[in-house]
Amino acid sequence: MFIKQVVIEGFKSYREQIATEDFSPKVNCVVGANGSGKTNFFHAIRFVLSDLFQNLRSEDRHALLHEGAGHPVLSAFVEIVFDNSDNRIPVDKEEVHLRRTIGLKKDEYFLDGKHITKTEVMNLLESAGFSRSNPYYVVQQGKIASLTLMKDSERLDLLKEIGGTRVYEERRRESLKIMQDTGNKRKQIIQVVQYLDERLKELDEEKEELRKYQHLDKQRKSLEYAIFSKEVQDAQQKLAEIEQARNKVSEISAKKYNEVLDAQEKSKDLENNLKDITKEHQNLIKEKEVIEKKRTTALKKRTELELDVKDLQGKISGNRHAKEEAAEQLAILENKIQGSMDELNNISPLYDNLVQKEKDITKGIMEREKKLSILYQKQGRATQFSSKAARDKWLQKETDDLERVLSTNTTQEKKLMEEIQRLNDEMRGCDENIQSRKANITTLESLIAKSRERFSDYKVERDSLQDKKKSLWSKENELTAEIDKLRAEVEKAEKNLDHAIPGDVRRGLNSVRKICKTQNISGVHGPIIELLNCDEKFFTAVEVTAGNSLFHVVVENDDKSTEIIKHLNQQKGGRVTFIPLNRVNAPRVTYPQSSDVIPLLKKLNFKHDYTPAFSQVFARTVICKNLDVASKVARTNGLDCITLEGDQVSKKGSMTGGFYDHRRSRLKFMNTIKQNADSIHVKEEELEKVKFEIQDIL
Repeated sequence: MFIKQVVIEGFKSYREQIATEDFSPKVNCVVGANGSGKTNFFHAIRFVLSDLFQNLRSEDRHALLHEGAGHPVLSAFVEIVFDNSDNRIPVDKEEVHLRRTIGLKKDEYFLDGKHITKTEVMNLLESAGFSRSNPYYVVQQGKIASLTLMKDSERLDLLKEIGGTRVYEERRRESLKIMQDTGNKRKQIIQVVQYLDERLKELDEEKEELRKYQHLDKQRKSLEYAIFSKEVQDAQQKLAEIEQARNKVSEISAKKYNEVLDAQEKSKDLENNLKDITKEHQNLIKEKEVIEKKRTTALKKRTELELDVKDLQGKISGNRHAKEEAAEQLAILENKIQGSMDELNNISPLYDNLVQKEKDITKGIMEREKKLSILYQKQGRATQFSSKAARDKWLQKETDDLERVLSTNTTQEKKLMEEIQRLNDEMRGCDENIQSRKANITTLESLIAKSRERFSDYKVERDSLQDKKKSLWSKENELTAEIDKLRAEVEKAEKNLDHAIPGDVRRGLNSVRKICKTQNISGVHGPIIELLNCDEKFFTAVEVTAGNSLFHVVVENDDKSTEIIKHLNQQKGGRVTFIPLNRVNAPRVTYPQSSDVIPLLKKLNFKHDYTPAFSQVFARTVICKNLDVASKVARTNGLDCITLEGDQVSKKGSMTGGFYDHRRSRLKFMNTIKQNADSIHVKEEELEKVKFEIQDIL
């Protein structure tokens, strides 16, 4: 027997499937550069044949899988083909294929394509000479060098161990020990047999005594039965009497019990009424406080308005007095104007007379001058004046007199014109003053009318605002009561959800929230139960399918989960399973085309970014119409099936079902929390708007 061929796939540095050429039955040598996978090739052989890779933990399994670029490897296998022409392996075949497959959660053995247990593999290898007690059928790296450096005594021990003599000596010592133990047990058995013989004699004597006792006991029992029958008859009579009394008492107690139940119900109703009345009382107290505040504000505003009214009334009265004074001044001005007009009318005839007189005097002077000149002409210059100088002197004197009279008349005329101009200016000023006074009076009257209209409008607006304020107060109280009620329902749903979550998981989720908040860690999307949404009729199917996977936390990448796990270990904050989106790939599943089969994943609502996480949990499960359809689909398509009632059929053949308490549905609690939280948010926004409107009114 020898190893004919080795097939490796996904193991350490071997990603793709690699099969060696057929080995020689003599000596085979593996040659390659450093890092080409020689050591991993021998590890693959030991992975199948030796005990080196037994009882592996999760990280050990992960270390055996290929790690590199591209899609992660989820499973690996190593298959060794033995040449069994000498029938050293007890199988009627010339070639024996022994395969070991390992994944993140599985470790399986296959012999010629058939699944076998690990114990069967060990027995098969033992029969072929691969003994656990002699692990030198595979010479590890460095063993030859250590063998050359051994002492003679150590080398002798090694040869004994390889030759099997040590095993023989150990088994001989074990056999001698077993023989000694057997001799001791034989002596003990002889002693026990002697004791049993003595005991049998004692039992024979006791048997005879027992026969006598049984005979006497029968007589005693017959007497006791007679006495007992009589006592039973007396007891039955008394029991009948007691039963009658008990029935009467039971009827009375039933009535009392019903009365107590009625009283309890009434007390519960009264307690509920008391709670409602207490809430109403508290709301009324709050409303009263608000009304008192608003009343004081209204009183202040009323006082301010009254002061404004008084100011307006004072202004109106002042305007009236000003109007009266203006009217008086207007009358005085009109009187003055009338007097001025009368005076002007009186002066105008005098002025006209004086102007006429002036014209007549001027005309008379001119006529006289003409007559004088004529007379001078007649008389002659020689006869009138003694000399030319006397004549010129006389003429100059006459001219000066005439100019003096003319200047006097001109001055008087100027004065009269200035007086007339002044009176006209005064008339125009009085007219302008009258017009301005009339305009002021009209303006004041319009302002008074507008103030009265505005006052009435303010009064109407105040009444409407008071009505609006009352309606807003009532709406505010209603919204506050609804928000309190919704918060109470949210607290109740959160408590029920906490009771439905395992303790470690609940503590872990709370710790994750605290860690993300304190350490400011982003990229943590939350548990799956908070990220999904679906119709209520699918709640049972989703819960049964996911199980505790509902509380697996979806994170952006494995760095985030590693960081949070470190903090959880430091704080001892429970256990949480994380689903890194960068490490999870959505499985490719082919669903049957039938109206009785619906993929569960298609009935869930979630963000597209979370598709890999949800696919890992729900992609391999379909919803079936009933258990018959589920059994058929699981058998033919290799999918996990579930009904709307929560009955499961696994692709491996197992069936799980029974009653499911919908009242303790975790998705129902979460749905209640989400809906009430949204309602609280809407109500709080509406309440803020109402408060803002009330503040605007105040």
